[in-house]
Amino acid sequence: MKYGFIIDNRKCIGCHACTTACKSEHDVAVGVNRTYVKQVEKGEFPNTRRIFSVMRCNHCTDAPCVEICPVEALYIREDGIVDFDNNRCIGCKSCMQGCPYDALYIDPETHTAAKCNYCAHRVEVGREPACVTVCPEHAIIAGDMHNPNTEISQLLARQAVKVRKPEKGTNPNLFYIDGDESSLNPEATAKSGPGLWNSQARGVGHYAKAAEKMLHTNDDVDLLQMSIDNEMQAAYQRKDNENPNYIDVLSGKARRVYDTPDKGILWGWEVSAYVFTKAIAAGAFLIPFLAIILGYDVSPTAKLWSAGISLVGLALTGLFLVMDLDRPDRFLNVLLRPQWNSWLVKGGYTITIFGLLITLWGANTWFNLGIPETPLLWVTAVFSVLLAIYTAFLFAQAKGRDFWQSPTLPLHMLVHSIMAGVAIFVLASLIFGNENWMSMLKITLIVSLAVNLFSMVTELTITHPSTAAHTVVEMIIKGRYKNLFWIGVVLVGNVIPLALLLFASSATMLTVSAILVLIGIYITEKIWVEAPQRIPLA
Repeated sequence: MKYGFIIDNRKCIGCHACTTACKSEHDVAVGVNRTYVKQVEKGEFPNTRRIFSVMRCNHCTDAPCVEICPVEALYIREDGIVDFDNNRCIGCKSCMQGCPYDALYIDPETHTAAKCNYCAHRVEVGREPACVTVCPEHAIIAGDMHNPNTEISQLLARQAVKVRKPEKGTNPNLFYIDGDESSLNPEATAKSGPGLWNSQARGVGHYAKAAEKMLHTNDDVDLLQMSIDNEMQAAYQRKDNENPNYIDVLSGKARRVYDTPDKGILWGWEVSAYVFTKAIAAGAFLIPFLAIILGYDVSPTAKLWSAGISLVGLALTGLFLVMDLDRPDRFLNVLLRPQWNSWLVKGGYTITIFGLLITLWGANTWFNLGIPETPLLWVTAVFSVLLAIYTAFLFAQAKGRDFWQSPTLPLHMLVHSIMAGVAIFVLASLIFGNENWMSMLKITLIVSLAVNLFSMVTELTITHPSTAAHTVVEMIIKGRYKNLFWIGVVLVGNVIPLALLLFASSATMLTVSAILVLIGIYITEKIWVEAPQRIPLA
């Protein structure tokens, strides 16, 4: 038994009955939808047509939201329905990053993830999902695809169907008859300017935000906001440097006229900050460890500074991680109710174990406990490397964000940890004094800066497998982030420090380079975390 959906676009009239039925059945909050009808216009005025496409969870056979969820809040039932348990959800928004179809949202009332669950409570008692029952044109067909006697099974055998983003390998179980690429592919159309059908804002539904603003004014109101001619002309004149697939609406190509509200940046500054502090925590151990294995004499003072900086970095990492959760009160579910396929769980345990090991190392140094240092150092080093790079594998599980699938991302994060470790010890030495092993800091920073530049060039110039990833690259080097990237990352964070290290040998220049490197690392993480999230998924 495997349940699925067929959307027959030959019949859909865009009445939104499915949307309202779903909201009523599940008491869905205003401003968010489990299912909605996307509308796209094609043709050149006056010879145009409007395409309606019902959007919702695809109930994938290989659901990335289930794999990335750290607490098993999402799971696949035996009948193929991808269901969820909001009593477990911690609001990490990983599932929203993992879903290529933008099917999940954070419920503004429970602060947990939610989505279409195929009306599982109705199916269990032999009824159809609410959207199927209410559709006046029988444009939504649901049922057991493995049963040859069901309508959905027979339609799949007879009709040519399409799925959204088959290249993602999720094996979606939502099929479209007469599906139009301009509607199913979010990159095929650019969002139109303000109009009657697309005036939604994040977190609200139709007109709610505008109505709130107009509540205490006596201004005249144009409910249509702009005439069709003016809207088309405004769209024609608008330049959108972030979207190379921008569609000239006067050319007769497709344009979006009704869509779900943009969810915005899901992982914000907290995630950028936690990646940054995590790099410092790992690097603060890796640098003295490297000095020890190279035969340098690292004093107990330096070892204690290493342990202390790592623990402070870990504490800040945990703080930022918890701050990013919509349900921070459930954070311990990651450790107590783990879903082991999620790299968020593996990362949580890596942070915990590394924290214990680094504490043990510090205690062994301070109290002279007699624990053999060499094996302890090597075990701690393994977990410090895991700490540095595990986020790369977490991002790789976020299949909705193509740019994060880069194979060089682990190298990117490991090098950042080395750079951060060198920089933090250069600054720390101003307090506890310089030691002979610190002669290696300069050459280590030069090499890591060179590798970092190579890593960035590789990430940005390799052939990207999708237009979404290519669009992010264009956004970074030519679009929204170009000044921040070229000035903050390339110049301030890499080129100037490298030049100072190569052509100036004073301790002051080394200190300045360390500060610039730390600034560059944070700006890089901000761009790498934020830019891919600006690509629409639906």
